[in-house]
Amino acid sequence: MNRNDLLNSLLENNDRQWDIIVIGGGATGLGIALDAVTRGYRTILFEQSDFSAGTSSRSTKLVHGGVRYLAQGDILLVKEALHERGLMLNNAPHLTSDQEFIIPAYTWFDCMLYTVGLKFYDFLAGRLSMGRSYFISGPEVKSRLPLINPKGLKGGIVYHDGQFDDSRMAIALADAFVNRGGIALNYFRVTGLLKDGNNRISGVMTSDMISGQEHLVRGRLVINATGVFADEIHRMDDPMSKPTIRPSQGIHLVLDGSFLQSRSALMIPKTDDGRVLFAIPWFGKVVTGTTDTPLDRISREPRALDSEIDFILGTAGRYLVRMPGRDDILCIFAGLRPLAADPANPGSTREISRRHKIIISRSGLLSIVGGKWTSYRRMAEETIDRGIKAGMLPYRKCVTRNLKLYDNNQVLKAERLKIYGNRAKEIENMTDEDPELGVRISSKLPYTRAEIIWICRNEMPLTLEDMLARRTRALILDARASLEMAPETARLMAGEMGFDEKWVTEQTNAYGQLIESYL
Repeated sequence: MNRNDLLNSLLENNDRQWDIIVIGGGATGLGIALDAVTRGYRTILFEQSDFSAGTSSRSTKLVHGGVRYLAQGDILLVKEALHERGLMLNNAPHLTSDQEFIIPAYTWFDCMLYTVGLKFYDFLAGRLSMGRSYFISGPEVKSRLPLINPKGLKGGIVYHDGQFDDSRMAIALADAFVNRGGIALNYFRVTGLLKDGNNRISGVMTSDMISGQEHLVRGRLVINATGVFADEIHRMDDPMSKPTIRPSQGIHLVLDGSFLQSRSALMIPKTDDGRVLFAIPWFGKVVTGTTDTPLDRISREPRALDSEIDFILGTAGRYLVRMPGRDDILCIFAGLRPLAADPANPGSTREISRRHKIIISRSGLLSIVGGKWTSYRRMAEETIDRGIKAGMLPYRKCVTRNLKLYDNNQVLKAERLKIYGNRAKEIENMTDEDPELGVRISSKLPYTRAEIIWICRNEMPLTLEDMLARRTRALILDARASLEMAPETARLMAGEMGFDEKWVTEQTNAYGQLIESYL
């Protein structure tokens, strides 16, 4: 992907009418764009920041059906998500993996309850099951989770779910979309909606956040997939529109792998706020979370509350022999869930769930709100189908169920480079030709100079944050170490992208201010 090439393609086709204009470059928007272009619709996507810069890069890193939703009785949601889990693992094996989870049980009743519940979870997965759940004894739990609190431990239940790299998945979707003829532009803000004489939406007004240039882009169908910012687009359509989003904040703490010392993940089924809590091995670290804090204000850079941090540390400390403290936190990241609320009663939490809603306004704005990463593909399919049913698009069949995002059996010296998809070998070739490019930028993180340069050439990062937070996961894995590698990373980017030393200084300073909310 090359932003200048895509921008030139937009300018060359300035007079065309697109079939579909997608607003939003997170999981939902990118999934919709890929679904649309693979059906043969002329599709363009605009993202006001970077791809997956918001909620979509701040997940628990799970591809799962949702054990918690099973306990709540939302069986259909769980069944749908388990089906999508199987498709996602099949279609993106370079970014997803099978993760073993263990639920520790401290009463015999819990042993029975969780064993039966997870057998039903297995049943709902059907032919896409990742393996049967089963009960293990207390000593076996201790052997698999050596740092689990052994006091009163009766046993545990083993089950399987999927794990993935969320922002790398977003880039894979964007790349697949562009390679099939779509245009995806980051740092392109939609500033207004165009309407015809019948008050029907006929396109969007956009502003290139880099150049400041404005563009009018016409399309048959405009899709609002902006997550927690959906109501901003609704108000462009109708200033009197009622809220459809009730944001909820979830935070995660990243700890050193020594706090778990296991390849198995810990799932804590009972917490004080009614959620489950995970401690999951991820790229050598441990991701712990999450919380559920209703908010009235939507922020582009949400910050964890002290009470949320204390909640996760305290809950994890009750189940682990070694209780983590604030000094042990490598990164704190917060995300806002775009929960779909009842527009007639926005203060109510009765309807709030992870289930998505698709809405068409009187003027023809098609919006999707709510949902979760695991179901991104199904959400996209249902959104496009809704546009077809409404007569906004000619019928074309969805083809994404078995659309492979990675189908290369290349043998790599460094298996972790698989995250770069079918072209990962290009990075190894760079280091073979110039061993200096294979040098790691930080002793605490795995990323090399070759990766930074390759990403600049192929994945459209425009800021240092794009590179360290999302193209690589340096910020999430170790915020302080990412700050140490920031100056050299910025200089490598500047060399590739034609920026001067002033840009390097500005970006490094801005990044230093950004990570304050991650520490």
